Amino acid sequence: MSDTTHPTTEASIVSNTTLDINQIMQILPHRYPFLLIDRVIDLRPRERIVAIKNVTVNEPFFVGHFPGTPVMPGVLIVEAIAQAGGALLLTEVEDRDSKLMLFTGIERARFRRPVVPGDQLRIEIEVKAWRGDAVRMEGRAFVDEKRAAEATVTCRLVNRSRAVSEEVSEAE
Repeated sequence: MSDTTHPTTEASIVSNTTLDINQIMQILPHRYPFLLIDRVIDLRPRERIVAIKNVTVNEPFFVGHFPGTPVMPGVLIVEAIAQAGGALLLTEVEDRDSKLMLFTGIERARFRRPVVPGDQLRIEIEVKAWRGDAVRMEGRAFVDEKRAAEATVTCRLVNRSRAVSEEVSEAE
């Protein structure tokens, strides 16, 4: 038996209903320590995605949040929701290497219970509106069957080469 893996083609990524970490890294630009989803267990293009984040004590944020009582920061749970949504959306983008999906808003974020080392976060995203390069999604994060967090996120697809200059121009 060989330990080598064969590269997954872009077409096979899009047709899958599940994604492993290697396929996720072909879709999302995030890397350790900021890649916050480990696996996709259900993907329905342009509609819905369910992703998993295994929360371990080795996460770098637990060093300071909080010593002796580690709790996953809520902002990182919202980021995991956004990354799961990004994985769903970017499967639909052919030239995704030249694009970035940027947050444009977070609404109705609620945190229901702490997420701690040993938890498995199940993130469910539903697309509510998709118009051109802008998307609104509702995300929910569960530990076991208990809701840990929820948020509505909006994002916009931008050209990677112009992402910073476009945002600077809008701020001026």
